[in-house]
Amino acid sequence: MEFLYSIFVTPFVEMWTAPEFLAEVVLGGLMSGIMYSLVALGFVLIFKASGVFNFAQGVMVLFAALNFVGLIDAGLPIVVALIATILIMVALAFAIERVVLRNLVNQEHIILFMATIGIAYFLEGLGEMIWGGDVRPLNIGLPDDVWFVGDILIQQSEVFAAAVAGSLVIALSLFFQYTRTGRALRAVADDHQAALSVGIPLNHIWIVVWAVAGLVALVAGIMWGSKFWVQFSLSTIALKALPVLILGGFTSIPGAIIGGLIIGAGEKVAEVFWGAAYGGAIEEWFAYVLALIFLFFRPQGLFGEKIIERV
Repeated sequence: MEFLYSIFVTPFVEMWTAPEFLAEVVLGGLMSGIMYSLVALGFVLIFKASGVFNFAQGVMVLFAALNFVGLIDAGLPIVVALIATILIMVALAFAIERVVLRNLVNQEHIILFMATIGIAYFLEGLGEMIWGGDVRPLNIGLPDDVWFVGDILIQQSEVFAAAVAGSLVIALSLFFQYTRTGRALRAVADDHQAALSVGIPLNHIWIVVWAVAGLVALVAGIMWGSKFWVQFSLSTIALKALPVLILGGFTSIPGAIIGGLIIGAGEKVAEVFWGAAYGGAIEEWFAYVLALIFLFFRPQGLFGEKIIERV
């Protein structure tokens, strides 16, 4: 009886009696969720263009961050290091299209998925070979002060990350909706052969989308690296992006953000107010349980396209 009381009554009493603390926990969760969303955006971009889950996206975040912090440590100014890393990620997109994707046009999606696994291991090994495996601090001058709104504490760095993520979402949404290249990307995702038959250059589209996904990975890598330092465990944040994609939908850019916000806020509230009842560490598994429950009711996600197959 006491256990049931601690689960169903105590957390709600604590939230009701401390609304300022609840607001602070929710805001902190929302900011973490935006960081998850930055990684999920890369998955959405690749999936929209090829219909394939890009297993390498988490490693692309790591690879971009390693190059950026490595160039800074080598003595380059931050701006120069940023431009050089952007060029590296664009060159990586050209290499992936030329060496891997060009040979896999019209192949089964499982083959393309396995190719992304190979890309992931290659990039992880290449990054370690070039820059080593040490943990590297990344300081790009982000504000580390706090604001107080009443009794609510807000980190300036998290607000900055939220602004960057929001700007990316708006820009990418407009790009996919209103540009010729964006419409071509959607056509390629629907049917490679049909896109080729109407004159859409598949190789150019894949270069564009992998380059954009690389730039998104760079932004995510900078944000995560400045908060937790650049280390090889950064590649595992791709696992936390999976529940985000399930909630938001694999084909929706706004869905990646909304899903991230739900996961981020949910896991923080669960950890703070329900953690004691379960012995803590709810943050580690809450997102996956929520995604599993969500699959039963809306498997295509909040903003995903519902697929109807007629036989």
